[in-house]
Amino acid sequence: MKVTVSIDVPSIEAGLKFFGEAFGFSEASRPHPGYALLSAGEATIGLVAKPAGSHPAKGSDDVRRYERHWTPVHIDFRVEDFEATLAKALGAGAKTEQVHRVAGYPPVAFCSDPFGHGFCIVGLQPFIMETE
Repeated sequence: MKVTVSIDVPSIEAGLKFFGEAFGFSEASRPHPGYALLSAGEATIGLVAKPAGSHPAKGSDDVRRYERHWTPVHIDFRVEDFEATLAKALGAGAKTEQVHRVAGYPPVAFCSDPFGHGFCIVGLQPFIMETE
């Protein structure tokens, strides 16, 4: 089984720009004009172009919005170089909401992408306090 997480974005191009600059994803295929598969290493994500204000399901009163919003599901990007990845994500348009650097534990940054979706950047190595 292979699992792909798909992310609603206002446009494929905007999603490609952010996820490419922040995490090194590139377009692997576009099986539909409004859907692109991106890959980086062994990771694959899908981008689904859905305009702001559109309904997520038939009969739903809710609408898609791309300002910061809460959802019970988010992606964790587990990375070798936490600080460099966080800097790239911020440079690409992400926002940092909290950063935890606790000695002996991997660092974690709670962030949101330019489309309002929450995600985390998690280091693979424990954080080490620098001594003076």
